[in-house]
Amino acid sequence: QVQLVESGGGLVQAGGSLRLSCAASGLTFSRYAMGWFRQAPGKEREFVLAINWSGSSTYYADSVKGRFTISRDNAKNTVFLQMNSLKPEDTAVYSCAATMRSSRDIANTGRMEYWGKGTLVTVSS
Repeated sequence: QVQLVESGGGLVQAGGSLRLSCAASGLTFSRYAMGWFRQAPGKEREFVLAINWSGSSTYYADSVKGRFTISRDNAKNTVFLQMNSLKPEDTAVYSCAATMRSSRDIANTGRMEYWGKGTLVTVSS
């Protein structure tokens, strides 16, 4: 059974940093493009970042470009989200997801085959 488990969320002050991890199991991890999404209270889920199967291509939402970085370690079946210069508006449940589609399509469609349950990030002002 495929499982994606996020970790690393918590409460941080504005301007601070946080690193999220997503551990995958039950799938051939290196065959999947991975993405991070977030959903704030009262808002729809939005795309944050994506990375292709090898890590050679990445895609970012405009709202996080220059502050967030996505990376992956296929040997560890893990994808990471490094968040710097956090803002209160970054507060959301962050979820990782996997797809065999191209990473380029993730931002446009948000269609993924597998989803984690998410981890809460709260940024105080």
